Amino acid sequence: MADIDALVIGAGPAGLMAAEVLSAAGKRVVVADAKPSPARKLLMAGKSGLNLTRDEPFDQFLAQYAGPPLGDILAGFDSQAVIRWAQGLGQEVFTGSTGLVFPRKMKASPLLRAWLARLQSQGVVLNRRWRWAGFEGTTGTGCRFETPEGSQTISTPITILALGGASWARLGSDAAWLPYLTGRGVEITPFQPSNAGLVVNWSAYIAAQFGAPLKNIALRAGALTSRGEAVISARGLEGGGIYRLSSALRGGAALTLDLLPDLSVDQIAQKLERPRGKTTRTAHLRKTLKLEPAKLALLMEFARPLPEGRALAEKIKALPITHAGLRPIDEAISTAGGVSWGALDAGLQLRALPGVWCAGEMVDWDAPTGGYLLTACFATGRHAALNALTASPAG
Repeated sequence: MADIDALVIGAGPAGLMAAEVLSAAGKRVVVADAKPSPARKLLMAGKSGLNLTRDEPFDQFLAQYAGPPLGDILAGFDSQAVIRWAQGLGQEVFTGSTGLVFPRKMKASPLLRAWLARLQSQGVVLNRRWRWAGFEGTTGTGCRFETPEGSQTISTPITILALGGASWARLGSDAAWLPYLTGRGVEITPFQPSNAGLVVNWSAYIAAQFGAPLKNIALRAGALTSRGEAVISARGLEGGGIYRLSSALRGGAALTLDLLPDLSVDQIAQKLERPRGKTTRTAHLRKTLKLEPAKLALLMEFARPLPEGRALAEKIKALPITHAGLRPIDEAISTAGGVSWGALDAGLQLRALPGVWCAGEMVDWDAPTGGYLLTACFATGRHAALNALTASPAG
């Protein structure tokens, strides 16, 4: 281990991207990961189709990130750069009608295999089952690991931490690194769930709709809006339409659903005025408004007793959903919180520990699913590595 130039801890997208940049610059790089195989969360995310990024104007893309100063970082590795990078690995991609970018093969495993082969060709060494056990000494340049061969220590001029957030602990993102940084005076923003399902305490009436999709709806929580889909589950509401509202919902914002976003209140009210005859109220709503059973069930759950006329149309356009907040952190797709931006310089180097950089979800930024999470992991890993090369005495 005496000939190592750079150490990357964490073999997820941010860590592997940092290793790629460092090794391409001629650095001798070791990547250490606690799990027996790398990028487990990436592989899980890609089981139903790996959404690499989103092809849309940069200003629109950047607006999806809550709070942090990611502009320059993402500008250095934007969605177009992600597409070129994947193609450079021999992975052809396609863009869907909503701008979502996927590999042609859809799964994450072919891309990961090609990526690992590239890293190996650049001399990167991947140490598996190496769990970080904190820093050695006072400077932070030495890192201790618990390994199958016993305790090991690595000291390098460049250390990049890409240890993930606090969700999906079984895949490696367990935030076990927190005491090692707080013990060195690094400021941490508390973790909170993001891109998580919403807890709803349903009545027995809804049970028949468990698993039913809610298509073509619009959702609002606070200042955030989302036009997408959701699924009624036994525990509440799941899906991309809900995930995009995470930051507002965890702040206590009320949630409303527009069950017919393509119609105005006036148009709905006009349809409701059609004679009902002997038809039941539910059948009339189904026939005149084309409301699917899942939407009708939600309307009955949260608006009974149903008002008449225009008041009912207004309920359909802004149905208040009583909920109990987001699912717990470990059930969330990602987390907000982590290493605070005040603890980092512009290059993502820890102010309290010169020579140590941070990247990926362990840093305090937040974004919805849909390619934004993965792009920011790539971009922060690249940014940290480039700045480490500049700061390194031999860089």
